[in-house]
Amino acid sequence: MHKEKGVIGLQVDSLVEGTNELVFTRDAADFNDRQLIDAGFGKNIRVEVSAEKSETEITISIRTSAEADLSCDICLAPVSTMLTGTYRIFYVYNDHAEREPDGNDDYRLLERTAETIDITEDVRETLLLSLPMKVTCTDNPECIMYPGSSEDTQIDDGDKSQWLESLEKLKNKYR
Repeated sequence: MHKEKGVIGLQVDSLVEGTNELVFTRDAADFNDRQLIDAGFGKNIRVEVSAEKSETEITISIRTSAEADLSCDICLAPVSTMLTGTYRIFYVYNDHAEREPDGNDDYRLLERTAETIDITEDVRETLLLSLPMKVTCTDNPECIMYPGSSEDTQIDDGDKSQWLESLEKLKNKYR
């Protein structure tokens, strides 16, 4: 966790009772984290924050969206894709907490005197968790996963067996 000044912080005293909608736009370089840049994130990381404040707690919903420049796992061609992620955090004021949250990162204690809530690390983790496990091309005829490649042999619908149909569905699932 970075101990520098937060890139995205919420001013607790400026939040009104009820729902507060905030939008932030940052570059990956603003986070001072090489891992985000290496993952393919660049400019215009959009962070939408919905903070619901009540007398006893503040619930923060984070929604990230960013374009990432990745490479196909099969043919290594560049693939640019829009990635989105969501995360929800519950901040309970110390004087209303029944007990200390046991290792649950989604529930955090908040002092009544706190001025800001730094969600930079939560946004960073949401971005990294939005990365796909497998990246494949969708429009590169050179890639072997492309549906229009010449290596695919056309099989008459009457000749398709049940296992071949299942294989086709699996193939399309990982595109």
